[in-house]
Amino acid sequence: MNAFLNCSCHLLFLVFLILLFSFPACAGSDGDPPPEQLFDDLRNKMVERQIQGRGVGNPKVLDAMRKVKRHLFVAPEHRQQAYEDYPLPIGEGQTISQPYIVGLMSETLASGKTGRVLEIGTGSGYQAAVLAEFYAEVFTIEIVESLGTRAEKLLQELGYKNIHVKIGDGYKGWLEHGPFDAVIVTCAPTHIPQPLKDQLAEGGRMVIPVGETYDQQLVLLKKEKGEIVTKEIIPVRFVPMVDKAGKPY
Repeated sequence: MNAFLNCSCHLLFLVFLILLFSFPACAGSDGDPPPEQLFDDLRNKMVERQIQGRGVGNPKVLDAMRKVKRHLFVAPEHRQQAYEDYPLPIGEGQTISQPYIVGLMSETLASGKTGRVLEIGTGSGYQAAVLAEFYAEVFTIEIVESLGTRAEKLLQELGYKNIHVKIGDGYKGWLEHGPFDAVIVTCAPTHIPQPLKDQLAEGGRMVIPVGETYDQQLVLLKKEKGEIVTKEIIPVRFVPMVDKAGKPY
């Protein structure tokens, strides 16, 4: 009887060892971020379902959004939500935009020239990173110093040498580096800033949310023969564009 029990124990132990080494280790305890492979899978699904699935088809934009790791641009506690279909907080009352909106705005610009682009509202730096994958140079302005400094540090760590970050008032643009082939604004003024129109190159395109907090439209502007032509795209909701005192424009 003892021999039988001893044999049974050995068999159970062998089965345990086989099961133990036949399956990959767990990703970690609850709250730990998933491994990079899982993030890669989530990012590819995001592009397929949320971006391409809603009509964004520019290959440059799709490739950029597959490549740029959105989870690196949000706080650790939000990383497992980084590829979901909604904006996320990044501090200072600001957000990283919904992935679809990033894709839509990027595609709206990408059909024009892809030399220099000016971004107003650096935020986390994610939109700048996406643009840097197919624009020669990205100039981005952030009025909140802590956000701009953090984004600049992250972008440098990720190796983006073609992104230039400035802490300042985006309403005024970045005159010394203009004119720009494209301008993208990720905060909403109540009207389109004249300096941004002036800094748009001939044939250039601007995409900007315009309006009050609960009544905003994403607008495309094109400069043709010195004239500005505008077209409304979709209703949106962005944080307001403000001056250094925090007063909305």
